[in-house]
Amino acid sequence: MFDIGALELLMIVVVAIIVIGPKDMPAALRVAGRWIGKLRRASAQFRSGFDSIVREAEMEDMEKKWKEQNAKIMAETPSGEMGPLPESEADVAMPVEEKPSGKPVDLTMDANAEASINVAPEPPEKAPRDEPMLPLESGEKS
Repeated sequence: MFDIGALELLMIVVVAIIVIGPKDMPAALRVAGRWIGKLRRASAQFRSGFDSIVREAEMEDMEKKWKEQNAKIMAETPSGEMGPLPESEADVAMPVEEKPSGKPVDLTMDANAEASINVAPEPPEKAPRDEPMLPLESGEKS
């Protein structure tokens, strides 16, 4: 930034020691550090304010371009094409509130990629076994 080389920095330190003196050097460095900190904070605040102004100006330009593009598209499109989408039969067939009660609901996709609601079938009742059973160990019951 200021392009201060090693030789120039050494000359500044020597002059500061001669002028200020070695006893008062720590206090002088502390004061210089405070001033540098204040200067950095002020420059950072200025930079952030400038960046926000630039960002707002860019957003205004983008909004203007979007409005122009939207107006162009709306002018090219016939008025009948931009209406609301028609409701499909699946949307009208079963409202969301109507759900089968007491049975688990299976949501799957059919071949036409439309959601369908299938009620899971009741599990079959256990039929009596005709197979021979192994004898249980003593004390266990089935």
